[in-house]
Amino acid sequence: MTFETPNYFAVMPEIFVLSMACIILIFDLYVRDHNRILTYLLAQLTLVVAAVLTIYVHSDVRVLAFNGTFVADSMADVLKVFVYLITAVVFMYSREYLRLRGLFRGEFYVLGLFGVLGMMIIISAHSFLTVYLGLELMSLSMYAMVAMNRDSVDASEAAMKYFVLGALASGMLLYGMSMIYGVTGSLDIAMVSSAISQKPEFDLVTTFGLVFLVVGLAFKLGAVPFHMWIPDVYHGAPTAVTLYIGAAPKIAAFAMVMRVLAEGLGTMQADWQDMLVILAILSMALGNIIAIAQTNIKRMLAYSTISHVGFLLLGILAATNNGYSSAMFYTIVYALMSMGGFGMIIMLSRAGFEADSLDDFKGLNQRSPWYAFVMLILMFSMAGVPPTLGFYAKLSVLQSLVDVNVGMVWLAVVAVVFSIIGAFYYLRIIKLMYFDAPLTQEPLQCSFDMRMVMSANGIGILALGLYPAALMNMCVGSFT
Repeated sequence: MTFETPNYFAVMPEIFVLSMACIILIFDLYVRDHNRILTYLLAQLTLVVAAVLTIYVHSDVRVLAFNGTFVADSMADVLKVFVYLITAVVFMYSREYLRLRGLFRGEFYVLGLFGVLGMMIIISAHSFLTVYLGLELMSLSMYAMVAMNRDSVDASEAAMKYFVLGALASGMLLYGMSMIYGVTGSLDIAMVSSAISQKPEFDLVTTFGLVFLVVGLAFKLGAVPFHMWIPDVYHGAPTAVTLYIGAAPKIAAFAMVMRVLAEGLGTMQADWQDMLVILAILSMALGNIIAIAQTNIKRMLAYSTISHVGFLLLGILAATNNGYSSAMFYTIVYALMSMGGFGMIIMLSRAGFEADSLDDFKGLNQRSPWYAFVMLILMFSMAGVPPTLGFYAKLSVLQSLVDVNVGMVWLAVVAVVFSIIGAFYYLRIIKLMYFDAPLTQEPLQCSFDMRMVMSANGIGILALGLYPAALMNMCVGSFT
């Protein structure tokens, strides 16, 4: 048996992030609390250099490495760059929040970087085994992050629920992969696709394997009826951790669905398309309706996430390049919006006070007109109101559904109806900010860099909404 020399050039970003995460882990042991900012700066430097390396090794030609278990292509590079960007902003938003609560420790940044490494591996996976390894690395990091606040009963409970349900979902995913392996004799995604396409008809084992895979993927996305962990984890975890979980991992989850279903099991499209239709409708319905009854904004945004996952699945189930690029565009836009929404919660929080109630946003316009406007842009974008970026994200997904080759006009109509229902709870926050009296006149307490980046976050959503072509072309180019 001969072994090829691995293509280390293609995995330079992953090797660098792994090396830096280990270095920061050891470095942090010798750093005193008052110098903890150095750990934060090293984590940010890691993300910046990783982005540079990803752009440097980018090639228009699809490159396979490590005996075909790793792939570097345009989709992977674009998604990785956005993972770096979003994680860097999350780290910046979280710094002051963690410091005021005695949680400003190196573990947050080390676990965050290992989570990013897991996302990178998932995004570039070309084997079911690589998908699973990346998923476990990302998930285990997030389990530990949720439980970071050891003194919080809510955080400990959320971490335990997340761990137990996550382990169950991972088992489902692994069982599905083993069934597909038993039928095809390979874990390589391209070989699996080829082996299934050559079968005259799908047998029962292949179908059951597909079902288990879809169940595992649906849990990781947070689609109904596998959504039960999202509200409790978002609510129970420290807001800085909720911010991390609610943004970048959604990009990795999208990539996982693309690698497993679109690339690996694309020939079984008729089977998984019907499953995704059901998951999408249930997610949009339950997410939007239950969000209306929430008084805690973290739980409201959790159910909002579930509804957005339903919209994301619409693009994937279209099963065309237009649908895939629209779903990718929607995922990136949602991550940017979610980052801003949870960032505003952190901005309104202060020592000993969590601004996680809807009432905490009352009269924000009187306390800070500018940041009330930023939050207005974010809420309009999540609701899909033009000319914000969220409107074009939803429009692109709906266009992929009504395409002549897809012909799912009825499903697009259902999505529009639930979007209208969902607009209520976003507009309610705007009503609280502009038409209700504030509960306190205390000014916002946050650092200068957070003020600048939060402003850029809101203005970026508006600017990209006015000129969405650049981002959309980037996503379209990933599938051509």
